[in-house]
Amino acid sequence: MKKHFLLACLLMAMGGVYPDVVNAQCGDNGDGTFSNPVFWADVPDPDVIRVGDDFYMVSTTMHLVPGAPIMHSKDLVNWEIVSYLYDRLDDKPNYDLKEGTVYGRGQWATSLRYHNGTYYAYFSPNDTPYKGYVYTTSDPKKGWTLSSRIPHFHDASLFFDDDGKAYIFYGTGQLRELKPDLSDVMPGGVDMKIFERDKEENALLEGSRVIKHDGKYYLLMISWPRGGKRRQVCYRADKITGPYEKKVILEDAFAGFPYVAQGTIVDDGKGNWYGVIFQDRNGVGRVLTMMPCRWVDGWPMLGDENGHVPATMSKPVQGYSSEGLVVSDDFSGEKLKLNWQWNHNPMNECWSLNARKGYLRLTTGRVVDNLFVAPNTLTQRMEGPKCSGVVCMDLSGMKDGDVAGLSAFNGDAGILAVTCQGSQKYLTMKTESVKLDEKNKSVTGIDRNEIQKVELTSDVIYLRLDGDFRLNKDIASFYYSYDNKDWKKIGTDFKMIFDYRRFFMGTKFALFNYATKSLGGFVDVDFFEYQHIKK
Repeated sequence: MKKHFLLACLLMAMGGVYPDVVNAQCGDNGDGTFSNPVFWADVPDPDVIRVGDDFYMVSTTMHLVPGAPIMHSKDLVNWEIVSYLYDRLDDKPNYDLKEGTVYGRGQWATSLRYHNGTYYAYFSPNDTPYKGYVYTTSDPKKGWTLSSRIPHFHDASLFFDDDGKAYIFYGTGQLRELKPDLSDVMPGGVDMKIFERDKEENALLEGSRVIKHDGKYYLLMISWPRGGKRRQVCYRADKITGPYEKKVILEDAFAGFPYVAQGTIVDDGKGNWYGVIFQDRNGVGRVLTMMPCRWVDGWPMLGDENGHVPATMSKPVQGYSSEGLVVSDDFSGEKLKLNWQWNHNPMNECWSLNARKGYLRLTTGRVVDNLFVAPNTLTQRMEGPKCSGVVCMDLSGMKDGDVAGLSAFNGDAGILAVTCQGSQKYLTMKTESVKLDEKNKSVTGIDRNEIQKVELTSDVIYLRLDGDFRLNKDIASFYYSYDNKDWKKIGTDFKMIFDYRRFFMGTKFALFNYATKSLGGFVDVDFFEYQHIKK
């Protein structure tokens, strides 16, 4: 099977067969410029720092594990995942898909900082027991250590002042002083509200990101006034405790999609500043854009000279490229590529790269009745404008009642599912929409729609999922093949959506295998082949 994967990769690299397919999945145009979005993929709540000539970024992945991806770049355009803050979370059984789930919760809005030779990261799940995590490292590429648990602070931003004092900005204008080592709050320290909402701010105001520039303090926040437009605002003060004044620094829709807001600003060490801000793009999630940050009368104004997000601009630093955030994998390595994330904590005894060399074996570990509570579902992002993923599976190890396949996975999921019924296997294209209770995010119901079912004639099957995230599209299409050449479409196109009330993230490629009757069955995944189509 590997020969198909390797041949496709070779042809893609030669550029002769897939002219619009590129190996780098970012906005780099290869001519010294890049186009927005930098990543047409789900990269929300970014925080970016510069240490020397290196940039580091963290983003939100919520219920996916390992969590809190740390990305590295030399040019703010080409990013590579180098580590995660944690391998699993264990505050409650929901992280194991027991007694509920953590869909739309888990890790989010992480703050990233560097101070006196140490990197710090803080986040707090918007969920019980409402305690934050502080992780530290001397080198983000070598992994992170949990150093303390401190109180819950919503959408927080860490800040180390010039005098060595540590603070955290959070909520809607809240400021709290921490101990310098971030082990706890500072007894008797600053604990105050630094501004009150003005008459315009009558709805959403959150997403704190803080910097200090030329002696002034700048707090960036997303603002979404009731009946108004989503925008980025900045609060500025001469003292950390205020008084603060406000200015709208970005209010711009881009490329026909909704308004761009929430993120941070960072400099290149040479006097140039940039905004790294996300934009909601429906089914694919919240994409990453980058733009100039122009200091005007002491305010960090975002966008070009007219306040617009540029469609194309010069890269801040030349000479760098990257593989991207979404990658192909032939599962021949000793470890899974860092680009993969499990849906909730995995059962590590139920997956292996060694049981059959060159294959990922997914063994059923828990009897369940639906994909949304099935352990060991493996995911990667989907990307716009268009993308395609092909998976090759050997089904010969499946047992009666097992369900395996490929999904456009979200609260509303399009699914290609192989079901084993006795000695026969069937392929079904179906859709499933999950209902979750608000307290524990438990699955309370699933709306199912089986669209087309075919009987399989081989235990080796190729499944393909194509995604189209162009404006007003958000369409997933499904195909199958016995030879990776002759493809047959199955079912109908599926409309992918973004729903903050459930998953709160963009649609993912998802590989799965679960049992509905008895344990012990398995599938062997030969490869996952990814194509990013930029036109």
